[in-house]
Amino acid sequence: MLRLLCTLIFALFVHVSNGAIPVVKPVKQPLLLKMDTAKVGVRHLDSAAITAHSKQPEFQYKDDIDTTPSWWDRFWSWFWGLFKPIKLGKHDMSPFVRALLYILQYLFLAAGLAAVVFLVLKLMGIDMLGIFRRKSMSANLPFTESLENIHDINFDDEIERAVSHHNYRLAVRMLYLKCLKQLSDAHLIKWQIDKTNSAYIDELTNAHQRQLFRSLTLQFEYVWYGEFAIDGQTFKNINTVFQDFNKGIA
Repeated sequence: MLRLLCTLIFALFVHVSNGAIPVVKPVKQPLLLKMDTAKVGVRHLDSAAITAHSKQPEFQYKDDIDTTPSWWDRFWSWFWGLFKPIKLGKHDMSPFVRALLYILQYLFLAAGLAAVVFLVLKLMGIDMLGIFRRKSMSANLPFTESLENIHDINFDDEIERAVSHHNYRLAVRMLYLKCLKQLSDAHLIKWQIDKTNSAYIDELTNAHQRQLFRSLTLQFEYVWYGEFAIDGQTFKNINTVFQDFNKGIA
């Protein structure tokens, strides 16, 4: 039965292959394109506007770019030109001489860069040599917060003496020590040799007073420990703030 079925299928395939049953092929329809029949409106550019825009600097495109080297470019061209003889004649030198010349080349480059940096800092008013020559800030201090008894100092005389010598930083220091003394006399803080300024701030129980004293402490530390130079007018402003705070202590 299976063999008969296979025979019939094969016979049918041969019959189709011989063209007994026509195969219908799809007919391609031509693609029709619709033409745009809308009217085209011709627009003309305003020649006056074009002329006005062409005269503006933003639309001036110049092909002749200035290629003249700047003085900085000329300097480096001259600088590297000093080493051209070394590069051209390096094949005729011994390894030792060639290495020595390379070392001298980079030493000269480092010295030149250092000179440029020093000149720039000098023009900015920064004394680089003074940084290395600066002595310890505690070398010649007449008073310190921790090593002197603030109750043995006549602060009014010391402040007046510092102001007369235009040493306003020291005068601000005396103002702060005087403020510590007044807080201690009012029993608002307990002055001790080994206490820090932040410890005195924490001892104040009045929140408003504590905030004001924290601000005074920041000003003092900024001027004194930050070595911020101040003038007479700035000292007067700081002195006024200290005086107002001291009036509220009593």
